[in-house]
Amino acid sequence: MRFGKYHGLGNDFLVVDLRDASPDDAAAAQDPRTVAALCDRQFGVGGDGVLAILPAPGADARMRVLNSDGSEAEMCGNGIRCVAKYLHDRGGIAKQSIAIDTGAGRLICDVHTRGGTVDTLTVAMGAPRLLRAEIPMTGPANERCIEQPLEIAGIARPMTAVSMGNPHAITFVSSRDEARTLAETIGRAVETHAWFPRKTNAELAHVISRGEIDLVVWERGCGITLACGTGACATAVAAVVTGRADEGEEIRVHLPGGPLAITVANGLTAVAMRGPAVHVFDGELDPRAVAPRPT
Repeated sequence: MRFGKYHGLGNDFLVVDLRDASPDDAAAAQDPRTVAALCDRQFGVGGDGVLAILPAPGADARMRVLNSDGSEAEMCGNGIRCVAKYLHDRGGIAKQSIAIDTGAGRLICDVHTRGGTVDTLTVAMGAPRLLRAEIPMTGPANERCIEQPLEIAGIARPMTAVSMGNPHAITFVSSRDEARTLAETIGRAVETHAWFPRKTNAELAHVISRGEIDLVVWERGCGITLACGTGACATAVAAVVTGRADEGEEIRVHLPGGPLAITVANGLTAVAMRGPAVHVFDGELDPRAVAPRPT
C-alpha cells in the first residue's frame, strides 16, 4: 500500500488512493485496527486519521474519513483539502474544481495553484444544519440548540450545536488560554455527553472581534488537534447565529496550526472554507503487517 502524508494546518493524515485497489487490499487498508496502528505516533506512521480515496460514480472521487482510533467520521474539512490536493497534483484530476463525495454529501473544491501544484483550496461546505435531529442530538427534533446550558463537572456552560455534515458543540469563552484549558479538561466529556448519540466534536472559541476568532478543537475520535476545518466552519456559524459575527463577511478563525478563512452566506444558505494543504512525504507498507500497539 502506497500512502502520502499530508496536513492541513498541522491536522495530519495518511492519504491512501484505493480507486484501483483489489477488494482485499482496500479492505485491509480500511480495517479499524490497521488504521489505529498506522496512526500511532510511536509505533506507526503517525497521523490524526487515514483518508481513503475510493471511486464515486458521477464525482471525481469519494473520501472516507477514518479517525486515529479507527472510527469513521462523516466529513473532515482539512482532510478534504488534502484529498483534493492529492487528486489534482498526483491523482490524475488536474481540474480547477474537483467534486468529492463524502458522508456529508458531494462537495466542490476549487484549487488555487502556485508553481503548478495546489497551494490553497476553497471548499463549498454546503449549508449548516441547526436542528437537533440534524446534528444529531437528543431533545425536540425540530428545535435548534442555541446557547443552551450543557452541564459538565457540575458547571453549566452555554453551548450551540451545529452540523457541517458531522456534529459540533461550540462554547464561547473569555480568552485563548481558557479555550485551551477547557479543551483539555472537558473536551472528552463533551464528546461523549448523552446529548449526542453519535458523540460530537467540541469547540472552545474566543471571539477577538466580529471578523476574528481563536479556536481550540477537541475532535471526536482524535482528541485535541492542531486544526479542524468543519470545526472552524461550525464555530463561524455559531458566532453568526449568536450575534458575535456577520453573515457574508469573511471570518478569520485562528487554530493552533494556523488560520482558516470562513464565510457564512446570507441566510445561512452556505459556508465556504479557504485554507492550505501540504504534501509532506510518500511511503509504502503492507497494511496487514502493521502491528497493533502493545498493551
